Parts: sequence; structure tokens; C-alpha cells
Amino acid sequence: MSELRNAINQISKDKGIDRTELIATLEEAVRSSVARKYGETMDIEVTFNETRGEIQVHQFKVVVSEITDEISEITLDLAKEHDANVQLGDEVGFPVNIEDLGRIAAQSAKQVIIQRMRDAEQNIIYEEFKDRVGDIISGVVQRRDRTGWILNLGRTEALLPKNEQIPKERLKRGDRVQALLIEVHKDSRATQVVVSRSHPKYLAALFEREVPEVDDGSVKIMGVSRDPGLRAKVAVSSKDRDIDPVGACVGVRGSRIQNIVQELRGERIDIVIWSPDIARYAQNAISPATITRIMVDEDEQILEVVVPDDQLTLAIGRKGQNVKLAAKLIGWKIDIFTESRYGELHAERKGMDQIASVAEIPLEVFYAEGFTTVASIAEAPKDVLLDIAGMTKEKIENIHVAINILKLAESSAEPVAVDDESIEASEDGNE
Repeated sequence: MSELRNAINQISKDKGIDRTELIATLEEAVRSSVARKYGETMDIEVTFNETRGEIQVHQFKVVVSEITDEISEITLDLAKEHDANVQLGDEVGFPVNIEDLGRIAAQSAKQVIIQRMRDAEQNIIYEEFKDRVGDIISGVVQRRDRTGWILNLGRTEALLPKNEQIPKERLKRGDRVQALLIEVHKDSRATQVVVSRSHPKYLAALFEREVPEVDDGSVKIMGVSRDPGLRAKVAVSSKDRDIDPVGACVGVRGSRIQNIVQELRGERIDIVIWSPDIARYAQNAISPATITRIMVDEDEQILEVVVPDDQLTLAIGRKGQNVKLAAKLIGWKIDIFTESRYGELHAERKGMDQIASVAEIPLEVFYAEGFTTVASIAEAPKDVLLDIAGMTKEKIENIHVAINILKLAESSAEPVAVDDESIEASEDGNE
């Protein structure tokens, strides 16, 4: 077996490149080198001789009586030296010594072969990983660059970008880590594999791996929201009444959920029951806080949630985390009020309704002009009130009479239910 044939077989085995494709690449490289040295008009045929284990090049020329192009034509006398039966107009082929290509041509052929091998290898890598998007893969931390950590996957590398890492997670070279394959794209130079440890779907994939009921579809993950490294909420459901979806995900003595928590570096995970009833779903999502009342605005997809005064901190969570994750999970905006605060606001709204009724002006008109409390109307100068559409001096007098009767002039209730940063959660949709 020749040295070239041995090299082809070894490269095909080590790189996983199809042998036929590798031979075709080699033939093309030699063809390009011949064309570079002798010109594109030279008619050649390049083949790999399996028996002899070598590349063979044959040049073809047309037999003519008088040569006008030495590259593509040959005289009858010279042609008969190769084939005694040749006639004018025939094509005659004869071997070309590829050793005559020279150092530059040989180097060019080598570069073409190397590049084609790289392209073939990148195609194999792309085909291998493009269908694995959404799978958990494992790699060894190799190095850090300006975009994130580079993981060694064996035959290729993956990028774990900074924004896809778990905040405050400390990785070092040599660590073996798992991540979710989220993207595979190929450019002219290489195939780029991108992974994530902070993506919500990574948590869902971990449940699928650790919980057999999720893997076989008995328990379904309906939604995931994460504050990576700190806390997450996972909504689950099951059509089988004999299966407790929460219990299945937790496992005996918490064995299943603990495996996931450890993988996510201690991230706290709340498992909640999904429900098609948005109010019940929200109640489950805001757990462990107790909810006394929920108002649903279907059009605006807003929920007003009322909790006991001593449950407000629990409902909101640290830095608003609990309610924000709940809002992400269900895809609605959530406003949380204490019972006492809601009572004040309810009374204020009732007073505003009465004022609007007395003035015979829609309540929305008052709100549009910035008057959201009875106190704001009572304190406003008459000329400012007259700027309200439909307002008259007589109506202003009637409004002040109504305010005095209702004894609401001293009310100073604010229209905002909760502090935006700590309580109100407005993120929309599951990630």
C-alpha cells in the first residue's frame, strides 16, 4: 500500500471525512495546480489510481496538421509516437509528470488540500451539531476570551458567552461543565457552537433529563422563568390524574430537584401547578404568599392581586423577585396591593366615580387631564378645572359641594399601588 493511500486512509479515519470526498479534494487540488502552471486552456484529467495508490494526470491534445496552440494541439507525427492509429482531428492523451509541477505549484496544491479538508471537517461538525440545538452538552473549560469562555467539546469548541453564564458563577480552566446548545452557525472560516447556562430552556432540559415523567410526556413543562443563579419558577401540568406533577418533579425526599439545584449552583426553584384559569395560575405562581382577592383585566392582561398586610413582603420577594418571576411565567402584568391599601384605593375610586357623575363628565376625561384623586380636584384652581373638556363654572360648584358632602377633600391617596422597582412587575411572556 502506497504512502499516499496510507495518508488518505488515516486522514479519513482521524478526521471523519468521507474517503471518496477526500480523494476528490486531492484530485481537484492537483488539477488547480496544473491549471495555475500551464493555463486554464490545458485539457487535463486527474484521477487517483487505487491499484498503484497514486495521483495520475493525463493531458489531452487535438491532432492537427499545423499547430496554432501548443497547449491544446499536437502534430500528427508526434501523436503517432503515442498511438500509431491516431488520425487528424482525434484527441490523444498522454501522462503528465506531476513532479514537474514545481515547488510553488506543489505548495499551492497542498494549501488547497488543507483548506478543503478543513471545509469538509467543518461541514461534518455543522451537520453533527445543527440537529442538537436544545440538547444538553458537556465540555471542558479551555480558555477565556473577550466574549466568554471557550469549551472543548472534543472535535470542536463551543462558546459560552458572558450573557449566557450564571451570574457570579466562578469557572476555571479544566472544569467540566454542562450547558444548553442554543445556536449553531457556519461562516466561511468555521462552525460556531454557542451554549448557555442561564437560558430558561436549560432548566426545562434539566427537568426532562432528571424526571422520567417529563421525558415521557406524562408531566409537561408549561413555562419557565429564571433569575439565573438565584431563583426560578417552573409551571407543570399532567393530564393523568394519578400523577402528581409537583411530586414527580421533586422526587423522593427531593432527590430529583436537588440534582437540578446543584447543577445550577444552588438556584432556588419553585414548582407551581399550571392552570388555564389565569387567576388560579397567578395564585399558584405568586405562592408561597396568600392571596385574598384577584381582579382580572382580560383586555390589558393586567392582574390586581390583593394580599394580607403581613404577606406583602412575601408576595413581592427580595427586590421584587417573586412577583417579577410570576409575571414572566404567566405573561401578564401583576400589581400587588395590601388589603388596607386596596381599601383606600377602592374608596378613592368610588369617590372619583361620584365626582364624575356629578359633573356629567366621563371619568376617563379627568384621568386624561391628570386628576386621579378627589384631593387633586379639590386643590386645583378653578381656571385649571375649566380646561377640562365639558367643564363649566356651575359644574365646578357642584363638584365642590359633592366633595364637602363626601368629606373627601382631605384624602391624599396615591394612584400608584406599589413601587415600580420593588413590587410592580411588568415583564411580558415566557422566555
